[in-house]
Amino acid sequence: MAVLFNLFLLSCFTTSTTSLATTSPTITKPKRLVTKLIHHNSVYSPYYNPKDNIADRARHAIDSSNARSDYIWKKIQGVSLDTDDVRAGVIAETKHEGFMANISIGSPPVPQLLVMDTGSGLLWTQCQPCTHCFTQALPIFNPPESSTYSTLPCTSPSCYRAPSSNCQASHCAFKQGYIDGTSVSGFLGTEKFTFETSDEGITSIPNLVLGCANSVSGFSGQSSGILGLAADKISLVNQVGSKFSYCFGPIRDPQYSHNQLIFGEGAIIQGSSTPIEILAGLYFLTLESISVGEKKLDILPEVFTMTPAGKGGVMIDSGTTLTYLPRGAFDPLNAEVLRLMDGLVQLVSRPSYAAPCFNGVINRDLVGFPVVTFNFANGVDLALDVESLFIETSPNQFCMAVLPSIANDMTIIGVMAQQNYNIAYDLAGNSVSMERIDCELLES
Repeated sequence: MAVLFNLFLLSCFTTSTTSLATTSPTITKPKRLVTKLIHHNSVYSPYYNPKDNIADRARHAIDSSNARSDYIWKKIQGVSLDTDDVRAGVIAETKHEGFMANISIGSPPVPQLLVMDTGSGLLWTQCQPCTHCFTQALPIFNPPESSTYSTLPCTSPSCYRAPSSNCQASHCAFKQGYIDGTSVSGFLGTEKFTFETSDEGITSIPNLVLGCANSVSGFSGQSSGILGLAADKISLVNQVGSKFSYCFGPIRDPQYSHNQLIFGEGAIIQGSSTPIEILAGLYFLTLESISVGEKKLDILPEVFTMTPAGKGGVMIDSGTTLTYLPRGAFDPLNAEVLRLMDGLVQLVSRPSYAAPCFNGVINRDLVGFPVVTFNFANGVDLALDVESLFIETSPNQFCMAVLPSIANDMTIIGVMAQQNYNIAYDLAGNSVSMERIDCELLES
Protein backbone atom coordinates (compact mmCIF):
# COMPACT_ATOMS: atom_id res chain seq x y z
CA MET A 1 0.00 0.00 0.00
CA ALA A 2 2.80 2.45 0.89
CA VAL A 3 4.51 1.73 -2.44
CA LEU A 4 1.33 2.46 -4.40
CA PHE A 5 0.80 5.68 -2.45
CA ASN A 6 4.34 6.90 -3.12
CA LEU A 7 4.15 5.99 -6.80
CA PHE A 8 0.87 7.88 -7.07
CA LEU A 9 2.43 11.00 -5.58
CA LEU A 10 5.35 10.72 -7.96
CA SER A 11 2.87 10.63 -10.85
CA CYS A 12 1.28 13.85 -9.59
CA PHE A 13 4.43 15.97 -9.68
CA THR A 14 7.88 16.06 -11.15
CA THR A 15 10.17 18.23 -9.10
CA SER A 16 12.85 19.19 -11.60
CA THR A 17 13.99 22.66 -10.62
CA THR A 18 14.14 23.71 -14.24
CA SER A 19 10.37 23.28 -14.50
CA LEU A 20 9.38 25.57 -11.67
CA ALA A 21 8.70 28.63 -13.76
CA THR A 22 5.48 30.53 -13.43
CA THR A 23 3.09 30.78 -16.34
CA SER A 24 4.30 33.33 -18.88
CA PRO A 25 2.31 36.59 -18.80
CA THR A 26 2.19 36.53 -22.62
CA ILE A 27 -0.11 33.48 -22.59
CA THR A 28 -3.67 34.70 -23.01
CA LYS A 29 -5.35 31.38 -22.20
CA PRO A 30 -4.63 30.59 -18.54
CA LYS A 31 -3.22 27.21 -17.72
CA ARG A 32 -5.30 24.98 -15.54
CA LEU A 33 -3.88 24.35 -12.07
CA VAL A 34 -4.49 20.66 -11.51
CA THR A 35 -4.19 18.36 -8.52
CA LYS A 36 -5.07 14.69 -8.36
CA LEU A 37 -7.72 13.68 -5.86
CA ILE A 38 -7.34 10.48 -3.84
CA HIS A 39 -10.42 8.91 -2.28
CA HIS A 40 -10.16 7.49 1.22
CA ASN A 41 -10.90 3.97 -0.03
CA SER A 42 -8.50 4.12 -2.99
CA VAL A 43 -5.51 1.80 -3.16
CA TYR A 44 -3.47 5.00 -3.63
CA SER A 45 -4.63 6.35 -0.27
CA PRO A 46 -2.46 6.05 2.86
CA TYR A 47 -5.71 5.13 4.65
CA TYR A 48 -6.36 2.15 2.40
CA ASN A 49 -6.88 -1.00 4.43
CA PRO A 50 -7.17 -4.19 2.37
CA LYS A 51 -8.77 -5.87 5.39
CA ASP A 52 -11.77 -3.51 5.28
CA ASN A 53 -14.78 -5.25 3.79
CA ILE A 54 -17.85 -3.81 2.09
CA ALA A 55 -19.71 -3.52 5.41
CA ASP A 56 -16.81 -1.60 7.00
CA ARG A 57 -16.65 0.91 4.16
CA ALA A 58 -20.42 1.40 4.16
CA ARG A 59 -20.48 1.97 7.91
CA HIS A 60 -17.71 4.58 7.67
CA ALA A 61 -19.53 6.39 4.86
CA ILE A 62 -22.88 6.39 6.68
CA ASP A 63 -21.48 7.48 10.06
CA SER A 64 -19.34 10.20 8.50
CA SER A 65 -22.23 11.53 6.41
CA ASN A 66 -24.57 11.67 9.40
CA ALA A 67 -21.99 13.55 11.47
CA ARG A 68 -21.27 15.97 8.64
CA SER A 69 -24.96 16.61 7.97
CA ASP A 70 -25.63 17.40 11.63
CA TYR A 71 -22.65 19.75 11.82
CA ILE A 72 -23.58 21.65 8.65
CA TRP A 73 -27.06 22.26 9.99
CA LYS A 74 -25.70 23.57 13.29
CA LYS A 75 -23.31 25.90 11.50
CA ILE A 76 -26.08 27.37 9.35
CA GLN A 77 -28.29 27.84 12.40
CA GLY A 78 -25.51 29.67 14.22
CA VAL A 79 -25.35 27.07 16.98
CA SER A 80 -22.33 27.74 19.20
CA LEU A 81 -19.66 25.22 18.25
CA ASP A 82 -16.58 27.19 19.33
CA THR A 83 -15.61 27.24 15.67
CA ASP A 84 -15.62 29.47 12.62
CA ASP A 85 -15.29 26.61 10.19
CA VAL A 86 -16.60 23.24 9.09
CA ARG A 87 -14.77 20.27 7.63
CA ALA A 88 -15.50 16.74 6.51
CA GLY A 89 -15.66 14.06 9.19
CA VAL A 90 -15.81 15.84 12.53
CA ILE A 91 -16.28 12.74 14.67
CA ALA A 92 -13.11 10.88 15.66
CA GLU A 93 -14.15 7.51 14.27
CA THR A 94 -15.22 8.90 10.90
CA LYS A 95 -12.90 11.82 10.22
CA HIS A 96 -11.08 10.14 7.34
CA GLU A 97 -13.75 9.96 4.65
CA GLY A 98 -13.81 11.85 1.37
CA PHE A 99 -11.13 13.03 -1.02
CA MET A 100 -7.58 14.24 -0.46
CA ALA A 101 -5.56 16.54 -2.71
CA ASN A 102 -1.81 16.41 -3.17
CA ILE A 103 -0.42 19.95 -3.37
CA SER A 104 3.28 20.82 -3.14
CA ILE A 105 4.36 23.88 -1.19
CA GLY A 106 7.67 25.63 -0.64
CA SER A 107 11.05 25.86 -2.34
CA PRO A 108 12.03 23.13 -2.90
CA PRO A 109 8.42 21.87 -3.25
CA VAL A 110 7.23 19.51 -0.51
CA PRO A 111 4.07 17.43 -1.20
CA GLN A 112 1.24 17.79 1.33
CA LEU A 113 -1.87 15.61 1.42
CA LEU A 114 -4.89 17.78 2.29
CA VAL A 115 -8.52 16.78 2.88
CA MET A 116 -10.69 18.54 0.30
CA ASP A 117 -13.62 20.44 1.79
CA THR A 118 -16.05 22.82 0.07
CA GLY A 119 -17.45 23.62 3.51
CA SER A 120 -14.40 25.44 4.90
CA GLY A 121 -12.21 28.30 3.78
CA LEU A 122 -8.73 28.12 5.29
CA LEU A 123 -6.04 25.84 3.87
CA TRP A 124 -3.88 24.61 6.73
CA THR A 125 -1.14 22.03 7.03
CA GLN A 126 1.03 20.86 9.90
CA CYS A 127 4.33 22.72 10.20
CA GLN A 128 7.55 22.40 12.15
CA PRO A 129 8.26 23.12 14.91
CA CYS A 130 5.34 20.99 16.10
CA THR A 131 4.52 21.26 19.79
CA HIS A 132 1.63 18.81 19.42
CA CYS A 133 1.07 17.18 16.04
CA PHE A 134 -0.19 13.87 14.68
CA THR A 135 1.71 11.39 12.53
CA GLN A 136 1.12 11.98 8.81
CA ALA A 137 2.03 9.99 5.69
CA LEU A 138 4.25 12.71 4.21
CA PRO A 139 7.03 14.72 5.88
CA ILE A 140 5.75 17.64 7.96
CA PHE A 141 6.47 20.95 6.23
CA ASN A 142 9.39 22.82 7.79
CA PRO A 143 9.22 26.56 6.91
CA PRO A 144 12.91 27.36 7.63
CA GLU A 145 13.91 24.86 4.94
CA SER A 146 11.92 26.77 2.31
CA SER A 147 13.46 29.82 0.67
CA THR A 148 10.04 31.28 -0.17
CA TYR A 149 8.14 31.05 3.15
CA SER A 150 7.22 34.20 5.08
CA THR A 151 5.09 34.65 8.16
CA LEU A 152 2.09 36.92 7.68
CA PRO A 153 2.20 40.25 9.52
CA CYS A 154 -0.74 41.28 11.65
CA THR A 155 -1.33 44.27 9.38
CA SER A 156 -2.19 42.04 6.39
CA PRO A 157 -5.88 42.04 5.36
CA SER A 158 -5.68 38.23 5.23
CA CYS A 159 -5.04 38.17 8.96
CA TYR A 160 -8.49 39.59 9.65
CA ARG A 161 -10.07 36.90 7.47
CA ALA A 162 -8.55 33.99 9.37
CA PRO A 163 -10.49 32.06 12.04
CA SER A 164 -9.99 33.48 15.55
CA SER A 165 -6.94 35.44 14.46
CA ASN A 166 -4.77 37.37 16.89
CA CYS A 167 -1.39 39.10 16.91
CA GLN A 168 1.64 37.46 18.50
CA ALA A 169 4.97 39.25 18.23
CA SER A 170 3.73 41.09 15.11
CA HIS A 171 2.84 37.77 13.44
CA CYS A 172 -0.71 36.69 12.57
CA ALA A 173 -1.81 33.68 14.64
CA PHE A 174 -4.97 31.64 14.15
CA LYS A 175 -6.95 29.08 16.10
CA GLN A 176 -9.49 26.70 14.61
CA GLY A 177 -11.92 24.66 16.72
CA TYR A 178 -14.18 21.79 15.69
CA ILE A 179 -17.29 20.18 17.12
CA ASP A 180 -15.55 16.98 18.23
CA GLY A 181 -13.04 18.90 20.33
CA THR A 182 -10.34 19.06 17.67
CA SER A 183 -8.28 22.24 17.97
CA VAL A 184 -5.80 23.59 15.43
CA SER A 185 -3.56 26.58 16.07
CA GLY A 186 -0.52 28.17 14.51
CA PHE A 187 0.50 31.10 12.33
CA LEU A 188 -0.52 32.31 8.91
CA GLY A 189 2.17 32.52 6.29
CA THR A 190 2.69 32.99 2.58
CA GLU A 191 4.34 30.37 0.40
CA LYS A 192 4.86 29.18 -3.15
CA PHE A 193 2.43 26.48 -4.30
CA THR A 194 3.25 24.11 -7.15
CA PHE A 195 0.56 22.64 -9.42
CA GLU A 196 0.32 20.49 -12.50
CA THR A 197 -0.90 22.26 -15.64
CA SER A 198 -3.09 21.22 -18.53
CA ASP A 199 -0.06 20.49 -20.76
CA GLU A 200 1.45 18.03 -18.26
CA GLY A 201 3.96 20.58 -17.05
CA ILE A 202 4.03 22.27 -13.67
CA THR A 203 3.69 25.87 -12.60
CA SER A 204 4.24 27.68 -9.33
CA ILE A 205 2.34 30.57 -7.79
CA PRO A 206 4.11 32.58 -5.06
CA ASN A 207 2.77 34.33 -1.98
CA LEU A 208 -0.36 32.25 -1.37
CA VAL A 209 -1.73 32.37 2.19
CA LEU A 210 -1.88 29.19 4.25
CA GLY A 211 -2.25 28.22 7.87
CA CYS A 212 0.91 26.71 9.38
CA ALA A 213 -0.39 24.57 12.25
CA ASN A 214 2.06 23.99 15.10
CA SER A 215 -0.41 22.43 17.50
CA VAL A 216 -3.18 20.00 16.56
CA SER A 217 -5.18 18.08 19.14
CA GLY A 218 -8.04 15.63 18.57
CA PHE A 219 -7.09 14.99 14.93
CA SER A 220 -5.22 11.93 13.75
CA GLY A 221 -4.50 10.17 10.51
CA GLN A 222 -2.29 10.25 7.45
CA SER A 223 -3.34 13.52 5.81
CA SER A 224 -1.42 16.74 6.42
CA GLY A 225 -4.32 19.14 6.94
CA ILE A 226 -7.40 20.66 5.29
CA LEU A 227 -7.88 22.22 1.83
CA GLY A 228 -10.75 24.67 2.24
CA LEU A 229 -12.71 25.39 -0.96
CA ALA A 230 -15.49 27.56 0.44
CA ALA A 231 -16.16 31.04 -0.91
CA ASP A 232 -14.25 32.76 1.92
CA LYS A 233 -11.80 35.47 0.84
CA ILE A 234 -8.94 33.58 2.46
CA SER A 235 -9.62 30.34 0.59
CA LEU A 236 -7.24 29.12 -2.10
CA VAL A 237 -10.09 29.41 -4.62
CA ASN A 238 -10.26 33.18 -4.27
CA GLN A 239 -6.49 33.58 -4.08
CA VAL A 240 -5.89 32.06 -7.53
CA GLY A 241 -9.00 33.40 -9.27
CA SER A 242 -12.69 32.79 -8.83
CA LYS A 243 -13.21 29.39 -10.41
CA PHE A 244 -12.59 25.76 -9.57
CA SER A 245 -13.88 22.42 -10.74
CA TYR A 246 -13.68 18.83 -9.60
CA CYS A 247 -14.50 15.50 -11.15
CA PHE A 248 -15.32 12.42 -9.10
CA GLY A 249 -15.22 9.00 -10.72
CA PRO A 250 -16.74 5.81 -9.25
CA ILE A 251 -15.74 5.76 -5.58
CA ARG A 252 -16.52 2.04 -5.35
CA ASP A 253 -13.56 1.31 -7.65
CA PRO A 254 -10.40 1.41 -5.49
CA GLN A 255 -8.20 1.35 -8.60
CA TYR A 256 -9.72 4.48 -10.18
CA SER A 257 -7.04 7.19 -10.44
CA HIS A 258 -8.60 9.97 -12.54
CA ASN A 259 -10.36 12.04 -9.86
CA GLN A 260 -9.13 15.61 -10.12
CA LEU A 261 -9.45 19.14 -8.80
CA ILE A 262 -8.70 22.18 -10.98
CA PHE A 263 -8.16 25.77 -9.80
CA GLY A 264 -8.01 29.14 -11.50
CA GLU A 265 -9.53 30.81 -14.51
CA GLY A 266 -8.58 27.75 -16.55
CA ALA A 267 -10.96 25.52 -14.58
CA ILE A 268 -13.09 23.36 -16.85
CA ILE A 269 -16.47 25.12 -17.07
CA GLN A 270 -18.63 22.97 -19.33
CA GLY A 271 -22.25 21.98 -19.50
CA SER A 272 -25.28 23.99 -18.46
CA SER A 273 -25.04 26.25 -15.43
CA THR A 274 -27.38 26.88 -12.53
CA PRO A 275 -27.28 29.77 -10.02
CA ILE A 276 -25.57 29.39 -6.65
CA GLU A 277 -26.14 31.32 -3.47
CA ILE A 278 -23.43 31.46 -0.83
CA LEU A 279 -24.57 31.29 2.79
CA ALA A 280 -22.18 30.86 5.73
CA GLY A 281 -19.49 30.12 3.13
CA LEU A 282 -21.50 27.13 1.82
CA TYR A 283 -22.85 26.58 -1.70
CA PHE A 284 -26.63 26.48 -2.20
CA LEU A 285 -28.54 25.61 -5.38
CA THR A 286 -32.13 25.94 -6.59
CA LEU A 287 -33.62 22.44 -6.90
CA GLU A 288 -36.97 22.52 -8.66
CA SER A 289 -38.04 18.88 -8.86
CA ILE A 290 -36.99 15.22 -8.81
CA SER A 291 -37.86 12.70 -11.51
CA VAL A 292 -37.65 8.91 -11.62
CA GLY A 293 -37.36 7.92 -15.26
CA GLU A 294 -39.99 9.99 -17.06
CA LYS A 295 -42.10 10.39 -13.91
CA LYS A 296 -41.90 13.69 -12.08
CA LEU A 297 -42.47 13.10 -8.36
CA ASP A 298 -45.25 14.94 -6.56
CA ILE A 299 -43.13 17.28 -4.43
CA LEU A 300 -44.19 20.77 -3.40
CA PRO A 301 -41.71 23.40 -4.69
CA GLU A 302 -41.41 24.99 -1.25
CA VAL A 303 -39.90 21.77 0.11
CA PHE A 304 -36.54 22.85 -1.36
CA THR A 305 -36.76 26.54 -0.45
CA MET A 306 -34.86 28.03 2.46
CA THR A 307 -37.12 30.00 4.77
CA PRO A 308 -36.17 33.41 6.24
CA ALA A 309 -35.52 31.56 9.50
CA GLY A 310 -32.83 29.45 7.78
CA LYS A 311 -34.84 26.25 7.50
CA GLY A 312 -34.48 24.11 4.38
CA GLY A 313 -32.40 24.93 1.34
CA VAL A 314 -30.31 22.78 -1.02
CA MET A 315 -26.56 22.54 -0.48
CA ILE A 316 -23.96 20.82 -2.68
CA ASP A 317 -21.07 19.39 -0.67
CA SER A 318 -17.78 17.55 -1.21
CA GLY A 319 -17.49 16.15 2.32
CA THR A 320 -20.79 14.27 2.66
CA THR A 321 -20.85 10.87 0.95
CA LEU A 322 -24.62 10.30 1.01
CA THR A 323 -27.46 12.60 -0.07
CA TYR A 324 -30.13 13.96 2.28
CA LEU A 325 -33.67 15.09 1.43
CA PRO A 326 -36.41 16.61 3.58
CA ARG A 327 -39.34 14.32 4.29
CA GLY A 328 -41.49 16.15 1.75
CA ALA A 329 -39.10 14.94 -0.98
CA PHE A 330 -37.69 11.76 0.54
CA ASP A 331 -41.06 10.11 1.12
CA PRO A 332 -42.24 10.37 -2.54
CA LEU A 333 -38.84 9.14 -3.78
CA ASN A 334 -38.83 6.31 -1.26
CA ALA A 335 -42.35 5.25 -2.25
CA GLU A 336 -41.46 5.20 -5.96
CA VAL A 337 -38.28 3.20 -5.38
CA LEU A 338 -40.20 0.66 -3.29
CA ARG A 339 -42.84 0.39 -6.00
CA LEU A 340 -40.23 -0.28 -8.67
CA MET A 341 -38.40 -2.80 -6.48
CA ASP A 342 -41.53 -4.83 -5.75
CA GLY A 343 -41.03 -8.23 -7.34
CA LEU A 344 -37.51 -7.31 -8.45
CA VAL A 345 -35.50 -7.77 -5.25
CA GLN A 346 -36.37 -8.59 -1.65
CA LEU A 347 -36.82 -5.77 0.86
CA VAL A 348 -34.86 -6.40 4.08
CA SER A 349 -35.14 -4.87 7.51
CA ARG A 350 -32.29 -2.66 8.72
CA PRO A 351 -33.61 -0.77 11.77
CA SER A 352 -30.49 1.37 12.16
CA TYR A 353 -30.77 2.75 8.61
CA ALA A 354 -33.44 5.28 7.67
CA ALA A 355 -33.73 4.30 3.97
CA PRO A 356 -34.82 0.99 2.40
CA CYS A 357 -32.38 -1.90 1.96
CA PHE A 358 -32.59 -4.91 -0.33
CA ASN A 359 -31.04 -8.31 -0.91
CA GLY A 360 -29.25 -8.42 -4.21
CA VAL A 361 -26.35 -7.11 -6.27
CA ILE A 362 -26.65 -3.63 -7.76
CA ASN A 363 -25.07 -4.27 -11.16
CA ARG A 364 -26.74 -7.64 -11.58
CA ASP A 365 -30.27 -7.06 -10.30
CA LEU A 366 -30.90 -3.42 -11.24
CA VAL A 367 -30.15 -3.52 -14.95
CA GLY A 368 -32.60 -1.14 -16.61
CA PHE A 369 -33.61 0.57 -13.34
CA PRO A 370 -34.81 4.13 -14.08
CA VAL A 371 -32.41 7.02 -13.56
CA VAL A 372 -33.31 9.42 -10.74
CA THR A 373 -32.80 13.02 -11.88
CA PHE A 374 -32.44 16.11 -9.73
CA ASN A 375 -33.78 19.01 -11.83
CA PHE A 376 -32.14 22.34 -11.00
CA ALA A 377 -32.91 25.88 -12.17
CA ASN A 378 -32.03 26.77 -15.78
CA GLY A 379 -32.66 23.22 -16.92
CA VAL A 380 -29.56 21.71 -15.29
CA ASP A 381 -29.93 18.02 -14.44
CA LEU A 382 -27.95 15.76 -12.12
CA ALA A 383 -28.69 12.15 -13.04
CA LEU A 384 -28.24 9.41 -10.45
CA ASP A 385 -27.81 5.96 -11.95
CA VAL A 386 -27.90 2.84 -9.74
CA GLU A 387 -24.24 3.31 -8.72
CA SER A 388 -25.10 6.77 -7.38
CA LEU A 389 -28.53 5.97 -5.95
CA PHE A 390 -27.59 2.84 -3.98
CA ILE A 391 -24.72 1.90 -1.68
CA GLU A 392 -23.41 -1.63 -1.15
CA THR A 393 -23.64 -2.66 2.51
CA SER A 394 -22.57 -6.31 2.10
CA PRO A 395 -21.68 -8.59 -0.84
CA ASN A 396 -25.36 -9.39 -1.39
CA GLN A 397 -27.15 -6.40 0.09
CA PHE A 398 -27.53 -2.73 -0.81
CA CYS A 399 -29.42 0.29 0.51
CA MET A 400 -30.63 3.56 -0.96
CA ALA A 401 -27.87 6.17 -0.66
CA VAL A 402 -30.45 8.92 -0.12
CA LEU A 403 -31.61 9.48 3.45
CA PRO A 404 -34.21 11.70 5.14
CA SER A 405 -32.70 14.89 6.52
CA ILE A 406 -31.44 14.58 10.06
CA ALA A 407 -32.66 18.04 10.99
CA ASN A 408 -34.21 21.23 9.66
CA ASP A 409 -35.52 19.91 6.30
CA MET A 410 -32.20 20.55 4.57
CA THR A 411 -31.18 18.95 1.27
CA ILE A 412 -27.51 17.98 0.92
CA ILE A 413 -26.22 16.76 -2.44
CA GLY A 414 -23.40 14.39 -1.50
CA VAL A 415 -20.42 12.86 -3.26
CA MET A 416 -22.17 9.69 -4.47
CA ALA A 417 -24.74 11.77 -6.34
CA GLN A 418 -21.90 13.71 -8.03
CA GLN A 419 -20.03 10.63 -9.33
CA ASN A 420 -19.07 10.76 -13.01
CA TYR A 421 -19.71 14.49 -13.21
CA ASN A 422 -17.47 17.49 -13.69
CA ILE A 423 -18.80 20.06 -11.22
CA ALA A 424 -17.53 23.59 -11.92
CA TYR A 425 -17.92 26.63 -9.68
CA ASP A 426 -17.77 30.19 -11.01
CA LEU A 427 -17.85 32.40 -7.92
CA ALA A 428 -17.72 35.65 -9.89
CA GLY A 429 -20.63 34.51 -12.04
CA ASN A 430 -22.51 32.96 -9.09
CA SER A 431 -23.08 29.72 -10.97
CA VAL A 432 -22.33 25.99 -10.93
CA SER A 433 -22.02 23.92 -14.10
CA MET A 434 -22.59 20.16 -14.29
CA GLU A 435 -21.48 17.85 -17.07
CA ARG A 436 -21.67 14.07 -17.00
CA ILE A 437 -18.29 12.71 -18.13
CA ASP A 438 -15.63 10.11 -17.47
CA CYS A 439 -13.01 12.07 -15.54
CA GLU A 440 -10.25 10.39 -17.54
CA LEU A 441 -11.38 12.31 -20.64
CA LEU A 442 -10.55 15.61 -18.91
CA GLU A 443 -6.89 14.64 -18.78
CA SER A 444 -6.48 14.74 -22.56
